[in-house]
Amino acid sequence: MSGRRWGRGALLATVAGLAALLVPMASPASAAPAHAPAYTRAAPKAPRTVVLDGEQLRWTKARLAKGDPALRRAVADLRTQADGWLGQGPWTVTDKDRTPPGGDKHDYLSQAPYWWASQPRTADNPMGCPYVQKDGQRNPEVDELTDHDERGEVFASAYTLSLAWYYTGDPAYSRHAAEILRTWFTDPATRMNPNLDHAQIIPCKYDGRAIGIIDFSQGFTSVLDATAILDTGAPGWTQGDSGGMRTWYEGFRGWLGGAFGKEEAAAANNHGTFFDMQLAALQLATGHDNLARQTVLKAGAGRIDPQIAADGGQPGEISRTRSWHYSTFNLVAFTRLAAIGRHVGVNLWSYRGPAGQRLSAAVDYLLPAATGKAPWPHPELDFRAYAASDIVHAAADAGDPKARAAVPSLQAPPGGDLWALRPAAEQLDSITG
Repeated sequence: MSGRRWGRGALLATVAGLAALLVPMASPASAAPAHAPAYTRAAPKAPRTVVLDGEQLRWTKARLAKGDPALRRAVADLRTQADGWLGQGPWTVTDKDRTPPGGDKHDYLSQAPYWWASQPRTADNPMGCPYVQKDGQRNPEVDELTDHDERGEVFASAYTLSLAWYYTGDPAYSRHAAEILRTWFTDPATRMNPNLDHAQIIPCKYDGRAIGIIDFSQGFTSVLDATAILDTGAPGWTQGDSGGMRTWYEGFRGWLGGAFGKEEAAAANNHGTFFDMQLAALQLATGHDNLARQTVLKAGAGRIDPQIAADGGQPGEISRTRSWHYSTFNLVAFTRLAAIGRHVGVNLWSYRGPAGQRLSAAVDYLLPAATGKAPWPHPELDFRAYAASDIVHAAADAGDPKARAAVPSLQAPPGGDLWALRPAAEQLDSITG
């Protein structure tokens, strides 16, 4: 963790309440080397990240400069991914063909993925209404609205490019990351308004839904970390860029406090977990550390207790047609929320519910299928073992012995295992298959 975060966490830890969560977290095992990397003129800086551990990134960068072969292989994979982004983007919400219901192309627009027209399209019923839900079956019609896919490209590219710059020092990566973020978030001509008023619309039914907040899921919190990484002195990234992003973050945090945010916060499945994760990350990124701490603390009784059974199963997720995907997906939110907690002195991994509910049990529940030792016993339309890879890494780093033993048997995700370079869980499988 950066000194700033643990300094605040130490002060906050004196506040009474839920003391079982406030246990010290172990520092990364590697020690900082005595000399600076050869490719930089100064010692690497620890970014003030909100999910990733900035101090751990700094130590990893220093180890890389000393020639760690495993890290060099990981950086080669990272560069391959980053190079693929150099010729793509930037993207903007204003280039879509359809105007959102509110009349402003700067508003984000997406369609609910599992809803389908139920009637033939005719002159009298051009949309084929009413729309009906088919859980887990993604309607290709949603791709006609480009904001959703381009949002994912913005989030993934900015994160990958920022990390690639941090570890290699290549300014091409940071300059392109800056252009991508500037175009999507802060340029007056192309910026997205800081709201999700028209996310996951259902034709003929809703012009926007609270459930659409999930569109930002873990990817947006990666943007928070990307900007923190660029803030360490990246070429092409200015104080104006940093200030513009912070203004956007404040606006979006305020919007999450509105009616849609309150409705999504009440969700009892992955939607609620992701809401807490996004909110806590935004609170921390905008300097509201105590609010972030309270959000993480409440997740014990508020999220772990009702969502994780004593045996580690997640009843709200294993009942889905894509039970493996949603079980891992929900744990992406939980493990990232736990990572945010580390910055404010809260150890969510130590939480134990009244029936024995705990994060490590939920991860252990996945291990037989994740390692190929047993089939996944619940419905799944498109099983991908590697979807659990980052989650198992997170549990192993948190001290779960079963997860640690399982790491060598994990299936590597496409593009290589980058955990050593960005140790925070990501959604590794696509809902599109």
